[in-house]
Amino acid sequence: MHVFDLHCDALLKLWEDRSKSYLNDANIHTSFERLQKGNVKLQLFAVFVEPEIPSDMKFQVALEQIDLFYYKVLAQKGIRHIRNWSDLRQLKPDETGAMLTLEGADAFGNDLMKLRTLYNLGVKSLGLTWNNANLCADGVGEPRNGGLTELGFEVVRLNNQFRIWTDVSHLTEPGFWDVMKTADYPVATHSNAKTLCSHRRNLTDEQAQALFKKKGLLGVVFHPPFLVDDAETAEISDLLRHIEHFCELGGKNHLSFGSDFDGIQFFVSDLDHSGLYQNLINELLKYYSEQDVRGFAYQNVLDHLPE
Repeated sequence: MHVFDLHCDALLKLWEDRSKSYLNDANIHTSFERLQKGNVKLQLFAVFVEPEIPSDMKFQVALEQIDLFYYKVLAQKGIRHIRNWSDLRQLKPDETGAMLTLEGADAFGNDLMKLRTLYNLGVKSLGLTWNNANLCADGVGEPRNGGLTELGFEVVRLNNQFRIWTDVSHLTEPGFWDVMKTADYPVATHSNAKTLCSHRRNLTDEQAQALFKKKGLLGVVFHPPFLVDDAETAEISDLLRHIEHFCELGGKNHLSFGSDFDGIQFFVSDLDHSGLYQNLINELLKYYSEQDVRGFAYQNVLDHLPE
């Protein structure tokens, strides 16, 4: 069964070490060969500019990562750039889709021309923050716990205009609710259930239900500290607990996967790179119908595109 994955950080790894091969580097969890082995049909690639990068260099770093996407990722035979949502429905059997996302508005500061440039380069999903605060909003690591700024609201409205996902995965709870009021296309690309694991990055039941009511997607994340409190290891069964919890909240038709591969240091057993995705699929098939599992794997994404 093929799979869509809503979040990985391979571009950051390629940017940090230009000698790495995207084809088959052993340190790239989502290398092209691993995507093929795991039958990953769509991979979203985050552009993430680390907080310590000087503000006047952040847009340059974002462009450098996008350049690596164009000249390393898209260079692989069989990779197709997903520039428009409709491209997803036109993937050929031997093609893997690759899509750009932006994790944190730091990259464009308060310059909306830069944001529109990123749209034009193919960014289809925008998370307003990472864990830090920026000019648009506070991330979950910001002690003041604020919501969106006026600029943040303007960015969400621009996302609506361009049919771009607004990603809430790193926002504070006040910021989350601001997005729910404003965004036409909200998603949480890599988050789990706070009821089961109290990590600050997870969503409360009320947040998850609000996202589902807005016809948003939620990508469950594979990082053990987001699955089990204070854990560095986890089992696939722990991931299934979060999936079942979200199903009980009414999210069965809104769930997807957001592995966070290449951005995590700890792993679920038998699920430590994209090549092992079918281990998760096979385990899900023991408890859910094939139709439900296809929904989690890819169909729910296709059913909720901003077309």
